[in-house]
Amino acid sequence: MSSIELDAHEARVLGVLLEKEVTTPDVYPLSLNAATSGCNQKSARDPVMTLSEAQVRHAMESLVTKTLAREQGSAGGRTRRFSHRMDSRLFGTLEFSRAERAVLCVLLLRGPQTPGEIRTRTSRLVNFQGLDEVEALLSGLAARDDGPHVAALPREPGRREVRYRHLFGPETPARESTSPPASAQAAALDVAQTVDGDAAGHTLQSLARRLAAAEARIDALEAALEAAPTPAFEDEDHGGAN
Repeated sequence: MSSIELDAHEARVLGVLLEKEVTTPDVYPLSLNAATSGCNQKSARDPVMTLSEAQVRHAMESLVTKTLAREQGSAGGRTRRFSHRMDSRLFGTLEFSRAERAVLCVLLLRGPQTPGEIRTRTSRLVNFQGLDEVEALLSGLAARDDGPHVAALPREPGRREVRYRHLFGPETPARESTSPPASAQAAALDVAQTVDGDAAGHTLQSLARRLAAAEARIDALEAALEAAPTPAFEDEDHGGAN
């Protein structure tokens, strides 16, 4: 087991910090409100959660205690903002490369996945040239001296690829291994693995990339809405008739 031990809420919050650093840098470090929105997204999450801001705050403070996140003050000093500490031993206990952080991010947010799914779902975070690069990185995370941080699951009947899970907490519940994919993108990838013919596989992979781009646009819109100031409304009766 990894030296990092997280519960489900902490894993979701850490995954959101890793994701939003890259996909919405304008609002990173994240406020508790933005982190809560990221945790409760309907897209790119498996399982979908409904966490309260209090639950996110508790998980965030626990990550700070474990030196996996840190609180950073804002200009006015009134909004609490948080960032992860997974990129440098100067601030935390572990250091992961950008590619390693991308892989851990999608495993934290979506649960066990095949190398092919990981390659597609990290496209917004890092550019892998091929499956060999993903598999080599997974092998490295599994063999690190301060790990292991990922592990391969037993091959499931009907699946052509082995799935990998993170080791930052208890083993993923069995229901996730048999549940349907959490998004149309994952469904397209699973079909692509079983359909014969290069043309069909190419078409489905193209669809998966388009869906990944759509998810990125949704994330950007959510971040823009979060960052937008709340309009102030004047009291309609302030100058009422005498």
